[in-house]
Amino acid sequence: MIIQQLSVFLENKSGRLNEILDILGKANIRIIAATVADTSEYGILRLITSDTAYAIKLLKEANVSANTSDVIALTCDSMAGTFAKELKYFAKESISIEYMYCFSKQTNAFLIIRTSNQHAALETIKKYGLHSIAEKELIEL
Repeated sequence: MIIQQLSVFLENKSGRLNEILDILGKANIRIIAATVADTSEYGILRLITSDTAYAIKLLKEANVSANTSDVIALTCDSMAGTFAKELKYFAKESISIEYMYCFSKQTNAFLIIRTSNQHAALETIKKYGLHSIAEKELIEL
């Protein structure tokens, strides 16, 4: 399933990440999953939240550079080797994983992926019987 991810541009300065998280926390927006990619000059905070539309509205009102993008959420058993097993099908279909982050809850793992071809990735999920998860299901975890 396609879900909305929030991407936030972070200046590389002390406390900036906390400012962003504080805006979201004060609005009672829950962070489901997050990752930060960085360079020497800036970072990109990628988030799955409980209310992406409201989060982006608040951030833009605070003059924070943010946007949304489509990603795919998969779920599998949280066991050694399962990520490789899940992702091999994308490689088999010549679909590149642009980035991925994940988290686990009890015995389940959740992978958030951005691919080179989201439509083909969804077809691959169907073809190989992988388990995608809807945004609503992620939020309710």
